[in-house]
Amino acid sequence: MVQPQVQDHRQDQFREVDNPQKTLALLVAVIFTCVAYLIPLFAVTGAVSVDQSRWETGFHAEAAEMIAGTWLKILIEIGAVLSSIGLFEARLSSGAYQLEGMAELGFLPKFFGVRSTWFNTPSVGILLSALMSLGLPYMNFTDIISSANFLYTLGMYLEFASFLWLRKKLPEPKRPYRVTLDIPGLVIMCLVPSAFLMLIIVFDTKIVYLLCGLMTIGAVGWYFLIIYFRDKKIFEFNQDVDYLDDVK
Repeated sequence: MVQPQVQDHRQDQFREVDNPQKTLALLVAVIFTCVAYLIPLFAVTGAVSVDQSRWETGFHAEAAEMIAGTWLKILIEIGAVLSSIGLFEARLSSGAYQLEGMAELGFLPKFFGVRSTWFNTPSVGILLSALMSLGLPYMNFTDIISSANFLYTLGMYLEFASFLWLRKKLPEPKRPYRVTLDIPGLVIMCLVPSAFLMLIIVFDTKIVYLLCGLMTIGAVGWYFLIIYFRDKKIFEFNQDVDYLDDVK
C-alpha cells in the first residue's frame, strides 16, 4: 500500500484542467487517494477478526467472503482486475505526459512530444512507457513496487534540492503554489518527508538496488547523450532550457 508516487502523478494532467490553481486538483487528488485506501481498510478491520498473519495480498477478497459470501468476493476480485487495468492506463498516460513536457521544455528531442491525430494523446510517450512496462514481468510484484518507490524517492530528493536551490537563487518570480516560509523553514519542511522516504528504501532487496542502480547510471549517461545530440544537431530540440543555465 506504500506508493507515495500515486497522488503525485495527478499533477501531470494539470494542463488538461481549466484553472488548476482554483480547482485545487492536486489537493483533491491527495485526499481522494487517501480516502480510497482508508475506507475499505476500516471496513475490513471493523467487520472481521482474524490473525495478523492472514493480512496479505488478496485478503480483502477473503474478508468480503467472510462478511457477505462468495458473491461479494467475486465482485471484489473483478473490481481489483478492472482497477489494475485502470491504474496501468492512468500511469501510462501520466508517464507519457511527463515525456511530452520534457520535450516541450527542450530536455528531450521534439519527437517525444508528438501527439496522436486521433486521440490527441502523446503517442511516442505512451509507446515508450508501454515498452518499459513489458520489461518488468520477470520481477515479482513486491520488487516492482519497491523499485518504483526507490526511483520515486531519488526523484523526490532531486525535487527537494531543486526547490530549495530555486527559492534561494530566484526568489522573485511569481509561483502558482508558493510556500510562505524562509529557507531554514523550507529545509525543515523537506527534511521531514525525506526521512520517511529513506525508510522506504532502507529495507529493499538486492534486485531492487541493482535495478535502480543501473537505471540511475543509465539516466546519467542519457543526460550526456542528450547534450551530444543537441551539440551535433542530430535531433531537433525546443530552445526553452537556457533560462536557468546561466544562474549560478
